[in-house]
Amino acid sequence: MVKSVLVFGYGNPSRGDDALGPELLDTLQKNTAIKLNQIEFLTDFQLQIEHALDLEQRHMVLFVDASVSCATPFELNQLKPERDLSYTTHAMSPEAVLQVYQAIKKETPPPCFLLSIKAEQFELGEDLSVGAKQNLQLACDFAVRLLSNPSLDRWMEISRNARNIAA
Repeated sequence: MVKSVLVFGYGNPSRGDDALGPELLDTLQKNTAIKLNQIEFLTDFQLQIEHALDLEQRHMVLFVDASVSCATPFELNQLKPERDLSYTTHAMSPEAVLQVYQAIKKETPPPCFLLSIKAEQFELGEDLSVGAKQNLQLACDFAVRLLSNPSLDRWMEISRNARNIAA
């Protein structure tokens, strides 16, 4: 049986702050406030075309990734399918994964969101930066609130007011 909510954290644990997505998932899986019978966790180094099939039969999907463009410690944004240049490379954007899903399934993908966590350094062999560790803790607290009672209306409202969530 497919669980209704997928949380997909991606990034390279060997590249400093790029590990934020997998680190958040590791923390969430240990949290007792989250109903693990409804939520599946998936992690990988990067998004690939095959990940479009992981969206099948989901009610909601939360992608989690490190970002250098966050203005706040973390941001939540709703995603829409979008064909971009990443669909022809070995690593894809979440929007391109949604586009692939739509193309192969001939249906709209489930509602998807991206939780971006502010990152500072991506050097090979480095640990998380001090700032990224702080941002990770804030993002974890936020994600626990999101996942303790997953509601599409609530997630959509929060993403529309994204500037207020981490300020």
